[in-house]
Amino acid sequence: MHTTDPNTVVLAGDIITWATTKTNQIGTLVKLVAGVGVIIAIFGAYWRTKSWVATVVAFLLGALVLWGIANMPSLQTKVGSEVNSAPQPKAVQVAPREVPAANDAGRLE
Repeated sequence: MHTTDPNTVVLAGDIITWATTKTNQIGTLVKLVAGVGVIIAIFGAYWRTKSWVATVVAFLLGALVLWGIANMPSLQTKVGSEVNSAPQPKAVQVAPREVPAANDAGRLE
């Protein structure tokens, strides 16, 4: 930001607050769009099949998707901790094999 008053100080905290607010708003918008998509999918499942079983399955799958979107940070933390705690491959050294020598008659000793 550019100001004409030399005594005015623009703090980085204002930018961080603005960025945090916008990030939260975008997250809310994504959840809202996903929720509307799930509702449309549930009604579409009922409209196409006229079956309550398909409607309930669409509802459960939609709820699972919304749960995954809402809990994305905790899922990322869990997956990251499991990947980081996985056993690391160990270096393997292969010793050279000794080949038996043949004697004058061509037989191995």
